[in-house]
Amino acid sequence: MNDSVPQTETPQDSVREAVEAPEAYDPAAPAPLNVPRTPTGDAEVDAQLRRLADADHLATDGHIEVYEDVHGGLRDALIALDARPAPPVPTRHPTTAPQ
Repeated sequence: MNDSVPQTETPQDSVREAVEAPEAYDPAAPAPLNVPRTPTGDAEVDAQLRRLADADHLATDGHIEVYEDVHGGLRDALIALDARPAPPVPTRHPTTAPQ
């Protein structure tokens, strides 16, 4: 028979365990999606695609700011395509009137 008194956990022990314990997995914590971003060859568009990686480290309520920023940048890139002057259209040179 053992007459020893069972050890009870002191508040200091539980605090020490909490401090020394590795961080627990938090499914709600931000985590990278690791979605591949294939370069398009257009510097403006590629910069916006790289900007999407910023959302990987934000909580979901922070994603909207990144998405809106990227959407605006992509929209501006498309508008810039329309604003570029087109090559001149060949015109018909006036010729003498048929006889």
